[in-house]
Amino acid sequence: MRVLSVVGNRPQFVKSAPLSVALREHGIEEALLHTGQHWDRELSAVFFEELALPEPRYSLDLHTADADAMRPRIVEAIDAERPDLVLVYGDTNSTLAGAEAGVEAAVPVAHVEAGLRSGDLAMPEERNRIAVDRVASILFAPEERSRETLERERVPGRIEVVGDVMADATKRLAPVARRRSRILDELDLTPGRFLTATVHREANTRGERLRRIVDGLSRLTEPVAFPVHPRTSVALERDGLELTGNVVTLPPLGYLDFAALAAQSRVIVTDSGGLQKEAYWYGVPCVTLRPSTEWTATVDVGANTLVDDDPDRLAAAVERASMPAERPQLYGDGHAADRIAKALSMLPGR
Repeated sequence: MRVLSVVGNRPQFVKSAPLSVALREHGIEEALLHTGQHWDRELSAVFFEELALPEPRYSLDLHTADADAMRPRIVEAIDAERPDLVLVYGDTNSTLAGAEAGVEAAVPVAHVEAGLRSGDLAMPEERNRIAVDRVASILFAPEERSRETLERERVPGRIEVVGDVMADATKRLAPVARRRSRILDELDLTPGRFLTATVHREANTRGERLRRIVDGLSRLTEPVAFPVHPRTSVALERDGLELTGNVVTLPPLGYLDFAALAAQSRVIVTDSGGLQKEAYWYGVPCVTLRPSTEWTATVDVGANTLVDDDPDRLAAAVERASMPAERPQLYGDGHAADRIAKALSMLPGR
C-alpha cells in the first residue's frame, strides 16, 4: 500500500505527524506533498524540524491558497508516484485541491476529519468539507455525530469513526512543548495569568470585522500574547489598525512554543478550528471569534463561547470564561492514527 499525503497548513502538519508514524508501523509507504499554502517558515518548514517529520517528497512552494493552482501540480505528483490512495486532511483549499486531483487521476481519496459541519455555508471551509466528503472513497470521522451527518448526506464513501488525529498529536507533544519551550520566560508571563489570541481566517481580516475584533482584544485587562498570522499582519497594516492596552504582538511561533503558550493560558481567544479542540484538551477555556463552529461539542459542554466579532461579548466572555467542572472525553482517545493506518493496511493495493 502506497499513499500520497497532501498537507498545506499548520494543523495539517500537526495531524500528519502521528499518522506518518502509524503508517510506517503498519507497513504503508507514504510520500508527503506540501502545497505551500502556508509558506512562512514558522508556519510550515519548522514543523519538519520540530516534529521530526520526513522532508516532503514534493514541495510545490506555490505561496497561494488557490485550489485551481494547486490541483494540476498535485496531479503531476500522483502520476509520478502512482499511489493506491490520496490522503487529505481537514477543510483547507489544499484539502480540496488534493481531493479533486485524486478524482482527476482516478485514485481513491481518503478524508481525515470527515463529516464536520458548522452549518455556515458562507465559510469556504464549510464548502470545502462538503465537496471533499462527496468524492472521498473513505471518510475518517472524528465522532459519531460526524458519521450521522455523512449518513444524512448519503455520501457514497465508506465511513469509519476513528477519533481525531489532532488529539494524538496534542497528547504526545504538549508535555514536550512545556518541557522544551522557554517562551513564557522570554515574555515574562506567569502560567494561568495571561491570554493567548490568534486571528487568521480570511473573513476576520476584512474591514469592519477586523476593526471590531481589534477593539475587543484591546479592551482585555489581562496580558494578551498575540502571535500575528502573516495574513492578519498585512490586513492590520492595510487598515491602519493598532492593538493597544495589554496586547503584545508577536511574530508567528513554532509549534512547540505556541503549544506551550496556549496550554498555559487562562483563556484562548481564537478563530481557529483546531485550536478550539486543543484548548479543550489543554483544559483551557476558549472564546471563539466566529458565529458558528464545526466543533459544537465544546460549546455544548460549556468550554467554548462563540462571540463572533462583537467586542462587548468578547470582553465579557473572556472575563467569565472557565472550564466545566466535568470534562467528558471529546474527539477521541489519542489512538486515531493507529485506527486509520490499520484500516488503510487492510485495503488492497492497486
